[in-house]
Amino acid sequence: MTSISRRAALLGTMTGGLAGCATSFNRQSFQAFNPVGGAAFAHGVASGDPAADSIVLWTRVTTKAPALPVQVEIAADPEFTKTVKTLSTETHRGRDHTVKVIVEGLEPGTTYHYRFIAAGETSPTGRTRTLPAETARVKFAVASCSNYPFGYFNAYDHMARLDDVDAVLHLGDYIYEYGPDGYGADVGRALGRPHLPAKETVTLADYRQRHAQYKSDPSAQAMHGAHPLIAIWDDHETTNDSWKDGAENHDPATEGSWEDRRRAALQAYYEWMPIRDPEPGKTREALFKSYSWGKLLTLTAIETRLTARTEQIAYSDYVPTLTSPEAIDQFRRDVVGDPSRTMMSDAQMDYIEAAFKRSVANREPWRVVANQVIMAEVIAPDLTPHASEEMIQALEKQWDQARAFVEFSALGLPYNLDAWDGYPAARERFYNMAKAAGVRDLIVLTGDTHEAWGNDLYTQEGEPMGVELGTTSVTSPAPSGYLGDSAFGMSLLMRRENKAVRYHDSLQKGYLTLTLTEEKGVVDYIGLSTITSPVYDAMVAARFDLTKTDGTVAFSNPRGLGFKERVVY
Repeated sequence: MTSISRRAALLGTMTGGLAGCATSFNRQSFQAFNPVGGAAFAHGVASGDPAADSIVLWTRVTTKAPALPVQVEIAADPEFTKTVKTLSTETHRGRDHTVKVIVEGLEPGTTYHYRFIAAGETSPTGRTRTLPAETARVKFAVASCSNYPFGYFNAYDHMARLDDVDAVLHLGDYIYEYGPDGYGADVGRALGRPHLPAKETVTLADYRQRHAQYKSDPSAQAMHGAHPLIAIWDDHETTNDSWKDGAENHDPATEGSWEDRRRAALQAYYEWMPIRDPEPGKTREALFKSYSWGKLLTLTAIETRLTARTEQIAYSDYVPTLTSPEAIDQFRRDVVGDPSRTMMSDAQMDYIEAAFKRSVANREPWRVVANQVIMAEVIAPDLTPHASEEMIQALEKQWDQARAFVEFSALGLPYNLDAWDGYPAARERFYNMAKAAGVRDLIVLTGDTHEAWGNDLYTQEGEPMGVELGTTSVTSPAPSGYLGDSAFGMSLLMRRENKAVRYHDSLQKGYLTLTLTEEKGVVDYIGLSTITSPVYDAMVAARFDLTKTDGTVAFSNPRGLGFKERVVY
């Protein structure tokens, strides 16, 4: 759909709700960075995909030349008095004048500074860091859903100011594909941040220009220049609600073949992102990897969109048939629970199982998963008492399945069928694979929803598997944009009606940080006062500890916005 996403429209006209109060601390004010790149380096510099002995360095040269040489300098200090390596490469029109080099032979756990020289100019200096051989502490900044028209990337700006972050994890929707009448367009016009090109991205040229626009943002440049990036995609890097053979927001009759569009999107993604190209024998779609931080943790970054996902279930296709408890049970069992519904390929499952087994064999305390969509079981609260006919009609102008979803919400069925809840058999296979590898202590990091979450993870039999930390969006709107004062009511409904949901907040924009030591983890949900101005306040909206309990991970010691204490169900 081109007007508004399902997540933005949900509950947009719900009224009433229960009262709540937020607590914030460490509040500070900031003015977003101004761009520092010259004419030849208008898109800044970036690094990513770290290893113990190598790193990917990226830039783009603004030039009309068909091809030109580029020099890369890597140093141990920001003044470049201790140069470590000097590399020569070139860029050309065929790769949109982007530059991507893998610098090898580096020392583990070391901070490096880098810059590019081309077209008579020197780029801004970037800072990056390799993976350590041993470490006592790791800190990640975790982001998702950065929609350019919806506001300023103040979350990126704030991340760039942190000196103790080992890597930024971006969990998808790094760009959005919509056109001038699509999701966020009205806000973008008001803020002077409309999407470029002024059309939905379909061709290679379209996707390249959209990536260029996002990399031109000064806050994005600041974040990329300060920290190495580990990125996975979700759907909007191609188009909304994508799956292996198509997407909700792709019409072959007017936009050509899905294969051509996906190929164009992925080519631009690999050109414009600081990530390694696929290993021999792997397709561009197979973006799944693992990273080891000393002997402290293994991070696996998974892919759940383009390699194996089967098509999503649409609410509107089934609501008219769910007229009895027997029909609802059959839908839950035979449609949603169909064991043929997949999220990940066998090859990816084997890869992750091997990474988990290595982590257990190395006696690492933590297993972290960078994941796109909500993994915990979340049942939709019943919205029918809150949604009048007038409200539903207003919502239908923005989201064509609004009526079906409101009706669907009364049935005790999953909140989001585009998440793992729409693929419960696949989720159970994932849990069984983890248990076979000796893992019941997952820390799953999730984006997509534009809301903050703290969830417990359970198998179908109720066996604990760890926790899920959902980050809010950088800019994309959550239901709070439409709920107003009822947002707290929605969060309380979520926590009240779901065993798994311990924390939920749709009010904040920002990101989260996860700090892990051998003994415990600390999760900070960073909230921003505004995204409609580059002058903003940042605060810790909530903070939780993570501890090991009975072989799994548990929340403890919550501080901040409403948190559901552990209870007996």
